[in-house]
Amino acid sequence: MSCVALSIPKTPGLRKDVGAPLPIGSRRRRDVRLNKSLTTPEIFCQQKPESNVSGGDTFVDCSSLIQNLSRKRMPHLAQQLLLEVKSEGFLPNKNSLSALILCYADNGLLPQAQAVWDEMLNSSFVPNVRLVSQIFDAYGKMGCFDEINNIVDQLSLRYPNLLPKVYSLAISCYGKLGKLRLMEETLKKMVSRGFMVDSATGNDFIRYYSIFGSLAEMETAYHRLKGSRHLIEEEGIRAMSFAYIKERKFYELGEFLREVGLRRKNVGNLLWNLLLLSYAANFKMKSLQREFLSMLEAGFQPDRTTFNIRAVAFSKMSLFWDLHLCLEHMRCEKVVPDLVTYGCLVDAYLDKRKARNLDFVINKMNLDDPPLVLTDPFVFEVLGKGEFHLSAEAFMEFKRQRGWTYRELIAVYLKKQYRRDQIFWNY
Repeated sequence: MSCVALSIPKTPGLRKDVGAPLPIGSRRRRDVRLNKSLTTPEIFCQQKPESNVSGGDTFVDCSSLIQNLSRKRMPHLAQQLLLEVKSEGFLPNKNSLSALILCYADNGLLPQAQAVWDEMLNSSFVPNVRLVSQIFDAYGKMGCFDEINNIVDQLSLRYPNLLPKVYSLAISCYGKLGKLRLMEETLKKMVSRGFMVDSATGNDFIRYYSIFGSLAEMETAYHRLKGSRHLIEEEGIRAMSFAYIKERKFYELGEFLREVGLRRKNVGNLLWNLLLLSYAANFKMKSLQREFLSMLEAGFQPDRTTFNIRAVAFSKMSLFWDLHLCLEHMRCEKVVPDLVTYGCLVDAYLDKRKARNLDFVINKMNLDDPPLVLTDPFVFEVLGKGEFHLSAEAFMEFKRQRGWTYRELIAVYLKKQYRRDQIFWNY
């Protein structure tokens, strides 16, 4: 393998260093090294003839250097580099053109990016899906949605085999930006061309409508997915559930979860936990207990989130006996409590001014473990965080030099509460 070193001096122009002559017409692999003092001391660019190029054209990979220039917000130097490479008889390869398109697009130079894109389409290089996705994201951030439609139309004429994935990428780009009308129009085009909507695209629709649309639009997207015989996946379930929770529509949440199917095993305990949470939100304790028993009868093993949903509800309702039974059940199932579990105990006992009885309960637990929060965040969206939980997080955030344990957090919190009570009574 022969190697030619190319350097870019401070004045414009490329210079071939003295060395073994490089036969331009050779079909064997060669390496070209470019040196740009404004970016990095030395960046290697591999020169690989493309198998679909006839003749003796020599292609240079300058993608690393172009990406570096893009990060430094110097697209003009990337353009100068491209011109200098071409002036020396070399051609940028597919990776270099891809990097140059993104360099222009990320720096707001849309005409230049479009010109390089057209150059790539008119060459023998086939754009890959990853490049198309990055271009869509760059154009979408600038609100250039017509350009995205133009790229889709261009690819539909030249590379129809890429269309299913390209349509999905366009839908995802519009959805992330909340452009629901454009998302629907792209879907109609996709279906009119005979392409089927896959499960991932259908779930994306649910997710974006749950964020940017109304509940009715979200439910329509769900029934459309259901009609296509695709299953809603975990991400879609979470998105729809969060939309119901945000609107405090807990009855509708329960109906949705039953429609999805509580006995689905591929999402773990997610469906059951959300159902229990819908009852705990309104403190429907009998329904909460009934559905928990149904969960056990269906063969599901309760996890930490399951127990903590019940523990938080029992704590807020001051149901000490049920709270103790919940902890005993956790112990039998060998489920390790987290900060939320400890917070349920501390808050329940202090709320009823029974701090002296707290030791009797917590001494059965491993107080020397480091505090962790391992409960599903959905619980906090519905039931919030307890006072002990919030106080403990504040201690750990502002006093990171210490390796906290549950024992230390509880001791500090009890001292804080005692001082607050003393100040109140003295006043």
